[in-house]
Amino acid sequence: MWVAVDAMSGDYGPDRIVEGAVNAVNQDGRNVILVGKEEDISETLLKYEYDTNKIRIVHASEIIGMNDSPSIAVRAMEDSSVVQAAQLVADKTCVGMFSPGNTGATMAAALLYLGRIPGVLRPPIAAPIPREKGAPTLLLDAGANVDCKPEYLAQFAIMGEIYSRLIFNIHKPKVGILSNGEEDKKGNSVTVKAFEFIKKLPIDFVGNVEGRDLYGGGRDVDVVVCDGFVGNIVLKATEGLSKSIFAVLRESIAQSSLAQTGALLLKPTFTAIKKRLDYAEYGGALLLGVEGTCLIGHGSSNAHAVRNAIRVVVECAERNLNQRIKEEIEKAKF
Repeated sequence: MWVAVDAMSGDYGPDRIVEGAVNAVNQDGRNVILVGKEEDISETLLKYEYDTNKIRIVHASEIIGMNDSPSIAVRAMEDSSVVQAAQLVADKTCVGMFSPGNTGATMAAALLYLGRIPGVLRPPIAAPIPREKGAPTLLLDAGANVDCKPEYLAQFAIMGEIYSRLIFNIHKPKVGILSNGEEDKKGNSVTVKAFEFIKKLPIDFVGNVEGRDLYGGGRDVDVVVCDGFVGNIVLKATEGLSKSIFAVLRESIAQSSLAQTGALLLKPTFTAIKKRLDYAEYGGALLLGVEGTCLIGHGSSNAHAVRNAIRVVVECAERNLNQRIKEEIEKAKF
């Protein structure tokens, strides 16, 4: 199974992307096609030793920037790294793609070249949110669809439940709707109607959940659905809070020699906490509901994130995630 990796669209050029791809090859035995400017990628690869049969380069002369209009750029820049990565999945050369670039452009390329799984109304972004214990909570939609109909949220529940079961190995994921209270009639008109749809599905639906439940501090829930407007705000707020906590902690430790001594003793604990909260452990967020696999990474993705992203793409293919989604979407009638 080959994975197409957009090597040019991250914040730091090909350096971290190539390092992560080499690690995936050397440590996990993956097969990777690096897409981008061949000269730059080849030069970066010279730093490493690896099985040359497991890494290929596909030249792409253009790069879609973070500030480019996604839909316009994808159509106008057909030789961009993200478009060429999508093309490799579309023609079945690769089982999936990973891009740490412009999120909108990655989505547009996936929708244009890969298309939707039959029956899927709107593909959502599924983002893992670290929680107190066990696997992360899966939040979807994390930004693909700002305005949603109840039917979309019901399909998000189906796709998220399958993803959580197959990729996070949760036997029977608990699914909830993000709302402003646990009572059945809480929420806006869309979530109230979605509640009625989802409770009829053959999944473990726990009803409405609140923001605190995402992190394991309240009700037990594995998959949380919402529209992309709310989901993206939750995702960005979570990232910001995590950074702020560590920044405050560092500042407080620096002000006291006693605290510094204690911090040295607690260093393994801090390292474990940081790892648990690190997005790099999950590689990125999956665009569910498209043919093939499309994983969207953070612009500042490091080598560890890239390696994990490649792992997730392969796991989705190995476990037939898309086929399972297709089968369950066909069964559901709204």
